[in-house]
Amino acid sequence: MKKTFRFLFSLFLFFASIGFYFTNRLMYMKKKDEMLIRKREEESGRLNPLEFESLPKKEVLISSPFGYNINAIVVEPYDTSQYVIISHGVTESKTNSIKYMNLFLKRGFNAIIYDHRRHGESGGKTTSFGHYEKFDLKAVVDWLRAEKGPEVRIGIHGESMGAATMLLYAGMLEDGADFYIADCPFSDFKEQLAYRLKAEMKIPSLLLIPVADAFLRIRDKYSIHLVSPISVIENIKHPILFIHSSKDDFILPAMTEALYEKKPGPKKLFIAANGVHAQSLNENREDYERVVDEFLTEFYWRKEHSVPTIDKTEG
Repeated sequence: MKKTFRFLFSLFLFFASIGFYFTNRLMYMKKKDEMLIRKREEESGRLNPLEFESLPKKEVLISSPFGYNINAIVVEPYDTSQYVIISHGVTESKTNSIKYMNLFLKRGFNAIIYDHRRHGESGGKTTSFGHYEKFDLKAVVDWLRAEKGPEVRIGIHGESMGAATMLLYAGMLEDGADFYIADCPFSDFKEQLAYRLKAEMKIPSLLLIPVADAFLRIRDKYSIHLVSPISVIENIKHPILFIHSSKDDFILPAMTEALYEKKPGPKKLFIAANGVHAQSLNENREDYERVVDEFLTEFYWRKEHSVPTIDKTEG
């Protein structure tokens, strides 16, 4: 009897240690240092500090439904009702969103860049890879609509986790933007975790993911199974431009292709030739901008709105 008890207790401790270890890695994933992000963007030429500081903008704090503030910067160089919201990837911050913001500023949009929960200057204690983040994105969209009125027209651009967050937001029957651009999203978090466990640690996911999921339900009150953009993609009726690099080995391009295939209605797919994960714009700028222009022309610009003159200079 004692041997059985010791065995069961040892088994419990083993699974508990696994559960805590993996949920800690998910909930408290190490973030990039903000100064290093800024230095990287400046040295690459994607962020010009003088140009950014000269833009008409304001910092706002938007209330999350979970009791903390979402830090956002609203950039408004134009007298227009057209806005784009940029949703950054995990471990990054809104500084990483500036390069995408610049792309849309050149096309006559105002913009909002913001920090996800537990990132940058926003509050929040854990990262949930889109589950809680989608409600924060809803808060940003709702804030913009309340500020600018019913005539505001909104696009959302998301990168990596930010793209998955955007799809989860739209797929929960919100569909609150006029268009979406999903750059290198995962289609299903469980599948992504299984792939990364095999690629990085050579560990089979058959046992680990159910254990991690059980502990995640207890510790952070959600399930890995809920973080599945492909399970809600059919709810999104507005146009989506899907982007992925063919050489991305962190989130495989097959995930974006699966999302594209399942999405009903207006859509476009661009598989970039160069760059690894989240590098499609950086390594394919001319093609990236061309595809964005084609997408906007086909699905967004309307007869009552003239197509803006695009400044082709870098910035």
